[in-house]
Amino acid sequence: MLYLIGLGLADETDVTVKGLELIKKAERVYLEAYTSILLVDTKRLEAYYDRPIIVADREMVESSSDEILAEADTSDIAFLVVGDPFGATTHTDLVLRARALKIPVQSIHNASIMSAVGATGLQLYNFGQTVSMVFFTDTWKPASFYDRLKENHQIGLHSLILLDIKVKEQSLANLARGRKVYEPPRYMTVAQCASQMLETEEGKGEGICGAQALAVGVARLGATDQKMVAGTLKQLSEIDLGPPLHSLVLLGGRTHYLERDYIREFAIDVAIFDTVWREFYAGES
Repeated sequence: MLYLIGLGLADETDVTVKGLELIKKAERVYLEAYTSILLVDTKRLEAYYDRPIIVADREMVESSSDEILAEADTSDIAFLVVGDPFGATTHTDLVLRARALKIPVQSIHNASIMSAVGATGLQLYNFGQTVSMVFFTDTWKPASFYDRLKENHQIGLHSLILLDIKVKEQSLANLARGRKVYEPPRYMTVAQCASQMLETEEGKGEGICGAQALAVGVARLGATDQKMVAGTLKQLSEIDLGPPLHSLVLLGGRTHYLERDYIREFAIDVAIFDTVWREFYAGES
């Protein structure tokens, strides 16, 4: 059996009882480590699970899946995913390869950012499409996310924005020369995301994510030191929420007054929040 096991959001103790039992009896245990991270290192996981863990980077999962699936038809293999196996990032490709090899698959679900974002007080059924924000470069500033935000905006829905992480990435120079030299890990912050949104708005000019748009910045959701702040994108572009992981929610025009009251409690500046709310949101609630 191939088990896809969700680990939850924060640390080694977030694993479910069912997931932990399966990890302890698996022949091999892999940790998918390129789409997200837990807030503790692999050694903490190994100590708690009492099992050695093989870190599976993007290259292994996408190009060497046969190595992961080897002998999974006669023994149990655990593939660990931060959050939920089919949450923000799905692993359907690995499942399809297992099916082709007649290997049975079972998923053990857990909390993901897609559900835990409800901790902001924003109602999950008021969310539209989830989008991803990648790191801009001097020569590459993709704006496809803007169209998704616009579609959500047009029907008044919130937009959850998942922020880029760079783990075991090669520079263009090293990639071109075939050198296995990797850049230090990078994790996008709420401030960087908000800044890129404002930069894109300057070019688009359609009022989807301008300086006065209200948003909620989230850091380390599910951890004991999680942090949430509400404010304008201009305010969030200057905020420091500390270590990763970060996410951002752009408020929709149909934000309910109960949602407003909830997020108002962690507004960066209540007076500014109330002013922007009255001017741009109150009439649409």
